[in-house]
Amino acid sequence: MPRPRIAITVGDPAGIGPEIARKAATDPRVTAACEPVIFEPPDATAFRPGELSAAAGRAAYDVVVRAVAAARAGEVAGIATAPVSKEAFALAGLPWKGHTDLLAHLTGAAEVAMMFESPALRVVLATVHIPLAEVPGALTRARVEQTIRLTARELPRFGVARPRIAMAALNPHAGEGGLMGHEDRETLAPAVAACRAEGIAVTGPHPADTVFLRAHRGEFDAVVACYHDQGLIPVKLLAFGRAVNVTLGLPIVRTSVDHGTAFDIAGTGRADHGSMVEAVLLAARLAQHAHP
Repeated sequence: MPRPRIAITVGDPAGIGPEIARKAATDPRVTAACEPVIFEPPDATAFRPGELSAAAGRAAYDVVVRAVAAARAGEVAGIATAPVSKEAFALAGLPWKGHTDLLAHLTGAAEVAMMFESPALRVVLATVHIPLAEVPGALTRARVEQTIRLTARELPRFGVARPRIAMAALNPHAGEGGLMGHEDRETLAPAVAACRAEGIAVTGPHPADTVFLRAHRGEFDAVVACYHDQGLIPVKLLAFGRAVNVTLGLPIVRTSVDHGTAFDIAGTGRADHGSMVEAVLLAARLAQHAHP
């Protein structure tokens, strides 16, 4: 088969994105698997490394818009994105808190979820970039069911024919029968039961202090985490630099790195492009399969 064309967006042009994008685009592993195409602002050199700005946020947004348009037109087979700055997006007056909600908006996808894929652990997030205090209210039964269903539907693309999914509990000891919170018993357990009734191999909610270890040891193919740090701490502990952020539910292929803009080392030439390489390679593999 011909090598797929994969767009690599540089993310915030003041961060490490331009550096890791260029390093990945010339990496022999990448050039053997695909034809990388860098998408960057026309004035990419105008941004000072490490400097947060509205202009950089707008430029990063414009590049994503162009890449999505190219993917939807069939000009590229997938997109691998370098990190954007949520703060720069806000300074630019953009309402999106990152790639996931922006991509859903640009593609019209009704149901999306953030998944981190790695050799060590696979995690899907039921809620993403919201304050921790807002998680219990956002973690509705409908949202949990949607995330479980989307995970079960999408994982076959990653070579998991019948996914075994674990739902992580929100509270310590899965609420201990309501003594440590009612959400696990009143929201998560009914959502899991409803999905099991549909034939999905999901169990839980399992105490979060052990469920990721169980998944790492092979008992589950993916864990649905209740909130951002609950899921990403174990992934980054086990596989930082090798994990790939994938947006489930999009009509296009989109992958990304497992880290942020790293303004503190931008422009120094010290950025590790390993996760960017993994993101491009996964985008190339996914592009070989028909998308749902």
